[in-house]
Amino acid sequence: MTEHIKILMIDDHPMIIEGYQNTLLFTKKESQELLIDIANNCDEAISFMNKAVENNLPYDVLFVDISLPPSTNGTMQSGEDLAEYARGILPNAKIIILTMFNESFRIHNIIKTIDPEGFLIKSDLTSSELASAFQAVLNNPPFYSGTVNSYIRKTITSDIVIDDKNRKILHLLSQGVKTKNLSAHLGISLSAVEKRKKQLKELFSVQDGQDETLLKEARDKGFV
Repeated sequence: MTEHIKILMIDDHPMIIEGYQNTLLFTKKESQELLIDIANNCDEAISFMNKAVENNLPYDVLFVDISLPPSTNGTMQSGEDLAEYARGILPNAKIIILTMFNESFRIHNIIKTIDPEGFLIKSDLTSSELASAFQAVLNNPPFYSGTVNSYIRKTITSDIVIDDKNRKILHLLSQGVKTKNLSAHLGISLSAVEKRKKQLKELFSVQDGQDETLLKEARDKGFV
């Protein structure tokens, strides 16, 4: 019995897509027939998804690269937005996220907003891992690559609970944003930022009050 699997691959690097495609076609099971569409940007991806829904031929699996240029109308800023859109119109499709980012803030955010069936960090990725991820996502999701798993383990084993605003503070500080500029990024007052930083330093037992020490502790525990 042949299993037809409809796939949409979204990445703005044609050579990378070619690599994914060849890997899947080469490692698929004999009973599987893969029907692969390729989108190189947000606009093409939206058009493919909408067409699939209109024709009642929905995708089974989507490979979504996070770093995509925005759509022409600006509604989609990245692959993250595309994946959220896909969740809405293709509720049964399995989503595999591919990203160069291995910052825990981004990983946490993607897991929280998209909850993908697969999550692969490109710098970790081998063709055998891609093949394993594909089969695992079809039959027994989720499949997360090593970097994602170790980040999740670190955050779970740490008994520190941090809300999204505090995560964002850590993320922005790690990007070199100065404290006085944080309130503009977060939409809260400078005194609220100071209060949150004080809480974070208490949470991470920072004795010397230095931002560098806070970031080091947060990194060690998988929060940055």
